[in-house]
Amino acid sequence: MSSIQAIEKAIKQLPAHELAEFRLWFATFDEALWDAQIEADANAGKLDALAAEALAEYDNGSAREL
Repeated sequence: MSSIQAIEKAIKQLPAHELAEFRLWFATFDEALWDAQIEADANAGKLDALAAEALAEYDNGSAREL
């Protein structure tokens, strides 16, 4: 059995209150990873072209509100 399968099996066996705790923990964990990746990409300049494009659209009036 792989680690993933073992984790899936363990999660399926959690009582409802522990599953709720796990969901909260995992959401927080996943958000932290996402934030770290976005920060790393920003620091590496990977988002510069997207930011420049958005600013150019705003400056020339072609941006739209979300």
